[in-house]
Amino acid sequence: SYHTDDEAAGFWKKIAGFSDDRIIRIATSDNFWAMGDTGPCGPCSEIFIDRGEHIWGGPPGSPEEDGDRFLEFWNLVFMQYEQVTKEERIDLPRPSIDTGMGLERMASILQGVESVFETDLFRHLIDAASSAIGHGPDKETVASYRVIADHLRSSSFLVADGVLPSNEGRGYVLRRIMRRAMRHAQLLGANEPLMWKLVPALVREMGQAYPELLRGEQLITETLKLEETRFRKTLVRGLGLLSEATETLHAGDMLDGETAFKLYDTYGFPLDLTQDALRQRSISVDLAGFTNAMEQQKAEARKHWAGSGDAATETIWFSVREKAGATEFLGYETEAAEGIIQALA
Repeated sequence: SYHTDDEAAGFWKKIAGFSDDRIIRIATSDNFWAMGDTGPCGPCSEIFIDRGEHIWGGPPGSPEEDGDRFLEFWNLVFMQYEQVTKEERIDLPRPSIDTGMGLERMASILQGVESVFETDLFRHLIDAASSAIGHGPDKETVASYRVIADHLRSSSFLVADGVLPSNEGRGYVLRRIMRRAMRHAQLLGANEPLMWKLVPALVREMGQAYPELLRGEQLITETLKLEETRFRKTLVRGLGLLSEATETLHAGDMLDGETAFKLYDTYGFPLDLTQDALRQRSISVDLAGFTNAMEQQKAEARKHWAGSGDAATETIWFSVREKAGATEFLGYETEAAEGIIQALA
């Protein structure tokens, strides 16, 4: 509980029957939630479970608090104040409790496993990946299997919600999630696109609760297959160029930002993949140099920009529309349709 919240500490002692040594008073912002510099706010009570002495770690506030023995699985925010200014805080007229439980953490507790990645959902996805690759996870590769399972799930739900891979906005977020998993599939030795093969396992696990996965299974599968096919070409080319650019570098060295940007801008090899590939060799990337190279490229592009041609395009398409008529949008009802080309401009 927050260190000044005597009321919450008293209730935990009275209702839950906790002894004083099981109620830890924390004097940091970790136990005080705020919407921002102003607005509703209040102290928190975070609930932890002790998973046993066989796991390293200590309770909150101890030197070993970063260990995994004590797992936070629930958080209660007592929304009782309004921060009017930086200095002034008043009571809310109707205080409330904002409660949030970690569903997957609770599942790991109930199933008696030490990680959410060992719960039944993730275990079955990891088993499917192991079967497709031909070998299971070990101490060195378990992290890659977990990335694949986690990113398969998030990618599939995004596609089911109508997001498709692109180079901007939410589509770029999806592409980065997909490609990180695809990179780990390649590290595990998958010689062909892997992610699309795991979609049936995900649908079996979650399709009943989330019917949008069933409806979108074909689109998800084809999207993952196409994206990984394209990405493997980019990956092979990019890793080769990266190897050449860093052949004289050693552990502790830094790749210059201009080279990293060239890999990104010219060859389509994202910065996070460059970092990921070099991290295994303990080589970092000059992020300031990368950002500077990107800004220079943007400035150069602005200097030579003479208009996008939108006005001319609009003139052409308005004329075409008048002659050929409007195109009927069928995307809400179907994913495929036939059409006849009426004009070429």
